[in-house]
Amino acid sequence: MAEKTKQKKPAPKKEPQYYRTDTGLRAYNYKVYYMSPIEKILYFLLAFIAGAAVGYLFYGGLAKNEFGEPTVLTYVLNVLISGAVGIFAGVMFIPMRTKQIIEKQRNKLNLQFRDLLETLSTNFGAGKNAPDSFIAAYNDIKIQYDESAYVIKELQIILSSLNNNGKIEDCLASLGERSGLEDIISFANVFRICKNRGGNYKDTIRATYEIISDKIDVTEDIKTVVTSSKTEQNMMLVMPIILIALIKAASSDFANNFTTTYGILATTVGVAMFILAYFIGKKILDIKM
Repeated sequence: MAEKTKQKKPAPKKEPQYYRTDTGLRAYNYKVYYMSPIEKILYFLLAFIAGAAVGYLFYGGLAKNEFGEPTVLTYVLNVLISGAVGIFAGVMFIPMRTKQIIEKQRNKLNLQFRDLLETLSTNFGAGKNAPDSFIAAYNDIKIQYDESAYVIKELQIILSSLNNNGKIEDCLASLGERSGLEDIISFANVFRICKNRGGNYKDTIRATYEIISDKIDVTEDIKTVVTSSKTEQNMMLVMPIILIALIKAASSDFANNFTTTYGILATTVGVAMFILAYFIGKKILDIKM
Protein backbone atom coordinates (compact mmCIF):
# COMPACT_ATOMS: atom_id res chain seq x y z
CA MET A 1 0.00 0.00 0.00
CA ALA A 2 1.48 3.26 -1.07
CA GLU A 3 2.23 5.63 1.72
CA LYS A 4 0.41 8.90 1.62
CA THR A 5 2.68 11.83 1.18
CA LYS A 6 2.54 14.09 4.18
CA GLN A 7 1.65 17.63 3.31
CA LYS A 8 3.55 20.22 5.20
CA LYS A 9 1.44 22.77 6.96
CA PRO A 10 2.02 26.23 5.57
CA ALA A 11 3.93 28.50 7.91
CA PRO A 12 1.62 30.96 9.69
CA LYS A 13 1.63 34.35 8.09
CA LYS A 14 3.03 37.21 10.08
CA GLU A 15 0.58 39.90 11.01
CA PRO A 16 1.28 43.06 9.05
CA GLN A 17 2.37 46.21 10.83
CA TYR A 18 -0.24 48.19 8.88
CA TYR A 19 -3.61 47.39 7.35
CA ARG A 20 -5.08 49.33 4.45
CA THR A 21 -8.52 50.79 5.10
CA ASP A 22 -11.29 51.07 2.52
CA THR A 23 -10.44 54.75 2.12
CA GLY A 24 -6.76 54.08 1.48
CA LEU A 25 -5.38 55.11 4.88
CA ARG A 26 -2.91 52.99 6.81
CA ALA A 27 -4.27 51.51 10.04
CA TYR A 28 -1.62 50.60 12.60
CA ASN A 29 -1.52 47.11 14.10
CA TYR A 30 -0.78 47.60 17.81
CA LYS A 31 -0.37 43.88 18.52
CA VAL A 32 2.94 43.59 16.70
CA TYR A 33 6.11 45.59 16.26
CA TYR A 34 8.79 44.89 13.70
CA MET A 35 12.10 46.52 14.33
CA SER A 36 13.94 48.14 11.47
CA PRO A 37 17.35 46.66 10.58
CA ILE A 38 19.06 49.62 12.24
CA GLU A 39 17.06 49.11 15.45
CA LYS A 40 17.91 45.42 15.51
CA ILE A 41 21.59 46.13 15.01
CA LEU A 42 21.68 48.79 17.71
CA TYR A 43 19.79 46.72 20.27
CA PHE A 44 21.83 43.65 19.43
CA LEU A 45 25.10 45.54 19.82
CA LEU A 46 23.96 47.03 23.11
CA ALA A 47 23.05 43.61 24.52
CA PHE A 48 26.14 42.00 22.96
CA ILE A 49 28.51 44.45 24.64
CA ALA A 50 26.83 44.02 28.02
CA GLY A 51 26.71 40.24 27.67
CA ALA A 52 30.31 39.96 26.48
CA ALA A 53 31.52 42.10 29.38
CA VAL A 54 29.64 39.92 31.88
CA GLY A 55 30.91 36.75 30.21
CA TYR A 56 34.49 37.96 30.41
CA LEU A 57 34.05 39.09 34.03
CA PHE A 58 32.78 35.69 35.17
CA TYR A 59 34.75 33.36 32.91
CA GLY A 60 37.78 35.36 31.77
CA GLY A 61 41.28 34.12 32.48
CA LEU A 62 40.75 30.37 32.13
CA ALA A 63 43.48 27.90 31.11
CA LYS A 64 46.42 29.80 32.61
CA ASN A 65 49.71 27.96 33.11
CA GLU A 66 51.14 26.87 36.45
CA PHE A 67 52.71 30.28 36.92
CA GLY A 68 49.36 32.02 36.58
CA GLU A 69 50.25 33.48 33.21
CA PRO A 70 47.72 33.53 30.34
CA THR A 71 48.30 31.11 27.48
CA VAL A 72 47.13 31.14 23.89
CA LEU A 73 44.18 28.99 24.97
CA THR A 74 43.33 31.62 27.59
CA TYR A 75 42.96 34.31 24.94
CA VAL A 76 41.00 31.97 22.67
CA LEU A 77 38.59 31.05 25.47
CA ASN A 78 38.21 34.69 26.45
CA VAL A 79 37.09 35.54 22.93
CA LEU A 80 34.90 32.46 22.47
CA ILE A 81 33.14 32.62 25.83
CA SER A 82 32.64 36.39 25.78
CA GLY A 83 31.41 36.24 22.19
CA ALA A 84 29.03 33.36 22.92
CA VAL A 85 27.54 35.10 25.95
CA GLY A 86 27.27 38.34 23.99
CA ILE A 87 25.49 36.68 21.08
CA PHE A 88 23.12 34.88 23.46
CA ALA A 89 22.34 38.17 25.21
CA GLY A 90 21.73 39.92 21.88
CA VAL A 91 19.41 37.20 20.60
CA MET A 92 17.44 37.12 23.85
CA PHE A 93 17.19 40.89 24.24
CA ILE A 94 15.58 41.71 20.88
CA PRO A 95 12.28 39.82 21.50
CA MET A 96 12.21 41.09 25.09
CA ARG A 97 12.62 44.67 23.88
CA THR A 98 9.99 44.12 21.18
CA LYS A 99 7.51 42.95 23.81
CA GLN A 100 8.26 46.02 25.92
CA ILE A 101 7.61 48.31 22.95
CA ILE A 102 4.31 46.59 22.15
CA GLU A 103 3.12 46.91 25.75
CA LYS A 104 4.17 50.56 25.83
CA GLN A 105 2.30 51.49 22.65
CA ARG A 106 -0.84 49.63 23.77
CA ASN A 107 -0.78 51.36 27.15
CA LYS A 108 -0.37 54.69 25.40
CA LEU A 109 -3.33 53.94 23.12
CA ASN A 110 -5.47 52.97 26.11
CA LEU A 111 -4.73 56.26 27.87
CA GLN A 112 -5.48 58.25 24.73
CA PHE A 113 -8.69 56.29 24.13
CA ARG A 114 -9.86 57.21 27.64
CA ASP A 115 -9.42 60.88 26.78
CA LEU A 116 -11.35 60.34 23.56
CA LEU A 117 -14.26 58.81 25.47
CA GLU A 118 -14.32 61.76 27.85
CA THR A 119 -14.57 64.16 24.93
CA LEU A 120 -17.23 62.04 23.21
CA SER A 121 -19.27 61.91 26.40
CA THR A 122 -19.26 65.71 26.55
CA ASN A 123 -20.30 66.03 22.90
CA PHE A 124 -23.09 63.46 23.16
CA GLY A 125 -24.24 65.18 26.35
CA ALA A 126 -24.57 68.40 24.36
CA GLY A 127 -27.11 66.69 22.11
CA LYS A 128 -24.90 66.02 19.08
CA ASN A 129 -25.37 62.92 16.97
CA ALA A 130 -22.66 60.30 16.51
CA PRO A 131 -20.91 61.73 13.39
CA ASP A 132 -20.91 65.29 14.74
CA SER A 133 -19.65 64.07 18.12
CA PHE A 134 -16.66 62.34 16.53
CA ILE A 135 -15.92 65.38 14.37
CA ALA A 136 -16.02 67.65 17.43
CA ALA A 137 -13.93 65.12 19.37
CA TYR A 138 -11.28 65.21 16.66
CA ASN A 139 -11.07 69.00 16.88
CA ASP A 140 -10.81 68.82 20.68
CA ILE A 141 -8.24 66.01 20.74
CA LYS A 142 -6.02 67.85 18.23
CA ILE A 143 -5.47 70.51 20.88
CA GLN A 144 -4.39 67.91 23.42
CA TYR A 145 -2.21 65.66 21.22
CA ASP A 146 0.07 66.15 18.26
CA GLU A 147 -0.50 64.65 14.81
CA SER A 148 1.61 61.57 15.55
CA ALA A 149 -0.62 60.43 18.46
CA TYR A 150 -2.42 57.13 18.00
CA VAL A 151 -5.83 58.59 18.82
CA ILE A 152 -5.40 61.29 16.18
CA LYS A 153 -4.61 58.69 13.52
CA GLU A 154 -7.62 56.59 14.53
CA LEU A 155 -9.97 59.58 14.45
CA GLN A 156 -8.67 60.46 10.99
CA ILE A 157 -9.58 56.93 9.87
CA ILE A 158 -13.08 57.30 11.34
CA LEU A 159 -13.68 60.71 9.74
CA SER A 160 -12.35 59.51 6.40
CA SER A 161 -14.76 56.60 6.57
CA LEU A 162 -17.66 58.93 7.42
CA ASN A 163 -16.86 61.08 4.38
CA ASN A 164 -17.13 57.95 2.24
CA ASN A 165 -20.40 56.70 3.75
CA GLY A 166 -18.62 54.30 6.10
CA LYS A 167 -19.78 53.21 9.53
CA ILE A 168 -18.28 54.36 12.81
CA GLU A 169 -18.97 51.01 14.45
CA ASP A 170 -16.91 49.21 11.78
CA CYS A 171 -13.97 51.53 12.40
CA LEU A 172 -14.23 50.99 16.16
CA ALA A 173 -14.40 47.22 15.65
CA SER A 174 -11.29 47.42 13.47
CA LEU A 175 -9.51 49.42 16.17
CA GLY A 176 -10.47 46.85 18.78
CA GLU A 177 -9.17 44.02 16.61
CA ARG A 178 -5.91 45.80 15.82
CA SER A 179 -5.27 46.86 19.40
CA GLY A 180 -6.26 43.64 21.14
CA LEU A 181 -7.43 45.74 24.10
CA GLU A 182 -10.52 44.37 25.82
CA ASP A 183 -11.84 47.81 26.75
CA ILE A 184 -11.84 49.03 23.15
CA ILE A 185 -13.31 45.76 21.87
CA SER A 186 -16.11 45.95 24.45
CA PHE A 187 -16.82 49.59 23.64
CA ALA A 188 -16.99 48.82 19.90
CA ASN A 189 -19.52 46.05 20.56
CA VAL A 190 -21.63 48.22 22.86
CA PHE A 191 -21.53 51.13 20.39
CA ARG A 192 -22.78 48.85 17.61
CA ILE A 193 -25.62 47.58 19.81
CA CYS A 194 -26.60 51.13 20.74
CA LYS A 195 -26.75 52.18 17.11
CA ASN A 196 -28.68 49.13 15.93
CA ARG A 197 -31.15 49.12 18.82
CA GLY A 198 -31.35 52.82 19.60
CA GLY A 199 -29.45 52.84 22.88
CA ASN A 200 -28.41 55.88 24.88
CA TYR A 201 -24.99 56.94 23.59
CA LYS A 202 -24.42 59.45 26.36
CA ASP A 203 -24.90 57.01 29.25
CA THR A 204 -23.07 54.20 27.46
CA ILE A 205 -19.97 56.26 26.68
CA ARG A 206 -19.94 57.84 30.14
CA ALA A 207 -20.13 54.41 31.79
CA THR A 208 -17.41 53.02 29.55
CA TYR A 209 -15.21 56.03 30.27
CA GLU A 210 -15.63 55.59 34.02
CA ILE A 211 -14.82 51.86 33.83
CA ILE A 212 -11.67 52.40 31.75
CA SER A 213 -10.62 55.35 33.92
CA ASP A 214 -11.03 53.32 37.10
CA LYS A 215 -9.04 50.42 35.65
CA ILE A 216 -6.23 52.73 34.58
CA ASP A 217 -6.16 54.40 38.01
CA VAL A 218 -5.99 51.02 39.75
CA THR A 219 -3.27 49.88 37.36
CA GLU A 220 -1.23 53.00 38.07
CA ASP A 221 -1.64 52.47 41.83
CA ILE A 222 -0.42 48.89 41.47
CA LYS A 223 2.55 50.05 39.41
CA THR A 224 3.43 52.56 42.10
CA VAL A 225 3.29 49.88 44.79
CA VAL A 226 5.45 47.36 42.90
CA THR A 227 7.95 49.91 41.57
CA SER A 228 10.16 49.59 44.65
CA SER A 229 10.03 45.79 44.39
CA LYS A 230 11.05 45.92 40.74
CA THR A 231 13.90 48.26 41.61
CA GLU A 232 15.08 45.86 44.29
CA GLN A 233 14.80 42.99 41.83
CA ASN A 234 16.99 44.76 39.29
CA MET A 235 19.51 45.66 41.98
CA MET A 236 19.71 42.04 43.12
CA LEU A 237 20.39 40.99 39.54
CA VAL A 238 23.23 43.50 39.19
CA MET A 239 24.74 42.90 42.62
CA PRO A 240 26.58 39.64 41.72
CA ILE A 241 28.22 41.41 38.78
CA ILE A 242 29.34 44.31 40.96
CA LEU A 243 30.51 41.94 43.69
CA ILE A 244 32.61 39.81 41.35
CA ALA A 245 34.08 42.93 39.74
CA LEU A 246 35.08 44.33 43.14
CA ILE A 247 36.61 41.02 44.24
CA LYS A 248 38.68 40.66 41.08
CA ALA A 249 39.79 44.28 41.23
CA ALA A 250 40.74 44.11 44.91
CA SER A 251 42.58 40.78 44.98
CA SER A 252 43.96 39.10 41.87
CA ASP A 253 45.10 36.10 43.94
CA PHE A 254 41.62 35.45 45.28
CA ALA A 255 40.19 36.06 41.80
CA ASN A 256 42.21 33.10 40.52
CA ASN A 257 39.88 30.86 42.52
CA PHE A 258 37.16 31.62 39.98
CA THR A 259 39.20 29.94 37.23
CA THR A 260 39.39 26.60 39.03
CA THR A 261 36.96 23.77 38.30
CA TYR A 262 35.01 24.36 41.50
CA GLY A 263 35.11 28.09 40.93
CA ILE A 264 33.65 27.75 37.43
CA LEU A 265 30.98 25.34 38.68
CA ALA A 266 30.00 27.61 41.58
CA THR A 267 29.91 30.65 39.32
CA THR A 268 27.72 28.88 36.74
CA VAL A 269 25.27 27.62 39.38
CA GLY A 270 25.11 31.07 40.97
CA VAL A 271 24.48 32.84 37.67
CA ALA A 272 21.78 30.31 36.72
CA MET A 273 20.05 30.78 40.08
CA PHE A 274 20.07 34.56 39.77
CA ILE A 275 18.70 34.44 36.22
CA LEU A 276 15.98 31.99 37.27
CA ALA A 277 15.10 34.15 40.28
CA TYR A 278 14.89 37.21 38.01
CA PHE A 279 12.37 35.64 35.63
CA ILE A 280 10.31 34.21 38.50
CA GLY A 281 10.24 37.62 40.17
CA LYS A 282 9.36 39.30 36.88
CA LYS A 283 6.46 36.90 36.43
CA ILE A 284 5.17 37.57 39.95
CA LEU A 285 5.43 41.35 39.60
CA ASP A 286 3.83 41.40 36.13
CA ILE A 287 0.29 42.09 37.32
CA LYS A 288 -2.36 42.27 34.60
CA MET A 289 -5.66 44.09 34.89
